[in-house]
Amino acid sequence: METAAIEGLGFAHFLSQTDSMGRVVLGILLLLSVASWYLILTRALANTLAQRRADAFVKQFWQAPTLELAAAALREHPADNAFAELVQKSLDAMADSHHDSLAVAGGMGEYLTRTLGNQVDLEAARSEYGLTVLASAGSAAPYVGLFGTVWGIYHALVQIGMSGQGTLDKVAGPVGEALIMTALGLAVAIPAVLAYNAFNRRNRMWLARLESFSHDLYVLLTIKTGSSTPVRPE
Repeated sequence: METAAIEGLGFAHFLSQTDSMGRVVLGILLLLSVASWYLILTRALANTLAQRRADAFVKQFWQAPTLELAAAALREHPADNAFAELVQKSLDAMADSHHDSLAVAGGMGEYLTRTLGNQVDLEAARSEYGLTVLASAGSAAPYVGLFGTVWGIYHALVQIGMSGQGTLDKVAGPVGEALIMTALGLAVAIPAVLAYNAFNRRNRMWLARLESFSHDLYVLLTIKTGSSTPVRPE
């Protein structure tokens, strides 16, 4: 009889015995897990594609014989990565630098610097997409699971007290089942924390590379304007 009772315990039994609060906690953990894994998979795929496109574009850009040919190639293939967008915005700024407006009142060099800086900042903001959710899941899920465990233990002890059977074998099973909540919280939090750290490292390296390319592009364009007229993107 005792063996059959022990075998009857588990997650399914815990779900059948838990109350509405326990189900709410499970629902929160499920939502955090789904959101985390959605962001992990989509961001990993997007980052991989962005890296490949950027590598191909940067290689093609620096292999172009002249800046005019690089601009022509960019017109044929619209910008599909942060590096191509940086070049496009820079060429647009060069084309507008001879106009009289407040945007270029400080000179072409200052206007180009602002354009490059704004584009890098925009990419930095884009790269932060989803990190807040991952950080929230990684930090909150263990506590949500712990709350579910505490509530489950409380619920189990109340039921045991009402039944009048307070022996160790009657207490250990329900309490052990309640600990499932803590395990679920950790199962949600650990992948989210690892992904958050990995994406943060990728973003630092990505933005450092973008800023380095921005500096090289600034030098190239300022030298170009010092020797000839601004390059028009169209």
